[in-house]
Amino acid sequence: MVPLSHNVKSVKYVRSPSDVFKLEPLPAGIKEQTIGFRTQLARILTNDDYRRIVILGPCSIHDTEAGLEYANLVKEWQKKLPHLLLVMRVYFEKPRTTTGWKGFINDPNLDGSFDINLGLLKARDFLIKIAQIGVPTATEFLDPFTPNYFRHLFSWGAIGARTLESQIHRELASGLPMPIGFKNSTGGNSKLLVNAIKSARSPHSYLGIDSEARLSIMESEGNPYAHTVLRGCTNGPNYNKNSLMSTTVLLQRNNVSDSIIVDCSHDNCDGDYKKQYGISRYVFAEIRQGHYNVKGVMLESFLEEGRQSISDSLTYGKSITDPCLGKATTASLLIDLNGQASSLELYYA
Repeated sequence: MVPLSHNVKSVKYVRSPSDVFKLEPLPAGIKEQTIGFRTQLARILTNDDYRRIVILGPCSIHDTEAGLEYANLVKEWQKKLPHLLLVMRVYFEKPRTTTGWKGFINDPNLDGSFDINLGLLKARDFLIKIAQIGVPTATEFLDPFTPNYFRHLFSWGAIGARTLESQIHRELASGLPMPIGFKNSTGGNSKLLVNAIKSARSPHSYLGIDSEARLSIMESEGNPYAHTVLRGCTNGPNYNKNSLMSTTVLLQRNNVSDSIIVDCSHDNCDGDYKKQYGISRYVFAEIRQGHYNVKGVMLESFLEEGRQSISDSLTYGKSITDPCLGKATTASLLIDLNGQASSLELYYA
């Protein structure tokens, strides 16, 4: 019988944010560059920029070499796509319904060794290298402490469907210095989404850690750029015309931002990653038809299409979590979306 007095097997020291900063210092100009990217995203979300956002990249980061190759692709694509703002998905933490690989920070070696100290260092090093390429990054915030290790490096963040109702994550979002998208719950309850956005846009006092990892009282001003991400639900997709209209009306009636980003994966594609191509084209067509509050899409994309299980012989550039579009398909899709977005320049003129 398991003893009920204490059920933690061991306690290990984790480096403080300031220790990690010393080992992986921020190069000159990176902080200012990130603020610039955040400002561009905020301008799109508040109708001050006609471009549309495409958040794209692997479901999760597991191989930094392949990740950097993808980041260089994003940089090259961006040069040819003036009507889009590309933001690379850099997801280090994976929420799990039961069990499974919990992400690069938790287990960077993919072997169950759970070397979180190494994961924090390698994750920060990876983000710095992407920043030096000149690509903005996005992530889903899961652990309430890890944002302190990367606070000058992410340009956009998400609160996931499983943590939408969490008071801790709503408070966290209220103090993050970047636009935060709240994904609708897996059950599709719209009231939960509205409550989350209202909470994140409000001031809070909550527990957190400072750069020395000391438990501290955080006082936030509220996040004015909290917005909606539609990712489908157990009842089906929610990217169609009626869903976009009903969500927009709901957000406006509750006096919160009606900006929407559509996640073309997850329940919106019903498990078929190839559907992301058609879904994103449909969403951009709806934008052109007048859904101007829809600000862009999210795509799961990597060097190679599909997915693979963790093994000793991994295929380079292929996801180990959700399946992704390949680079060739992604490039073709982005050209299409850029063409559709070009007409918005006249509307915003």
